[in-house]
Amino acid sequence: MTKADIIQQLGLTAHPTEGGYFRRTYESSFMVSVSEESRRAMTSIYYMLTDDSPIGTLHRNKSDILHYHHQGSSINYLIIKPSGQYEELTLGPSLAKGEVPQLLVKGGDWKLARLSSGEYGLLSEAVSPGFEYEDNELLTAKHILDWPKALQLKIKPFLPESSYR
Repeated sequence: MTKADIIQQLGLTAHPTEGGYFRRTYESSFMVSVSEESRRAMTSIYYMLTDDSPIGTLHRNKSDILHYHHQGSSINYLIIKPSGQYEELTLGPSLAKGEVPQLLVKGGDWKLARLSSGEYGLLSEAVSPGFEYEDNELLTAKHILDWPKALQLKIKPFLPESSYR
């Protein structure tokens, strides 16, 4: 299958803030109380990075997100913990290469996803408590002012030009 076949068959659309393509596939009817607000217990999406949209914008969410690789190329993740700890992990099918088929990104961690190669990488994300757009924050140059210089240099290529104005 080509990326166009998958986009059509799964009903994916361009992600409005992060890049790539997505479709929400599940919203729990069970609600939970979070910080005096009511949230769905869990939501889930298909998410696909492609050779024409290979990078998911650096962002963080309030909720924990489990990522599951389905098919296509591996996805490289840059993750920055609130403590400033930086790690790179690869979501993919090749355990022999150190890839993992499932990856947890904790709420509050900054993350960036990149297609490693090829035409596409298809995954799912399960978010708990459920995803809400107001819980999503895109990284800007202001966020990294107090970070160590080495970390700033690693992240700077992934910041939008507009964040420097």
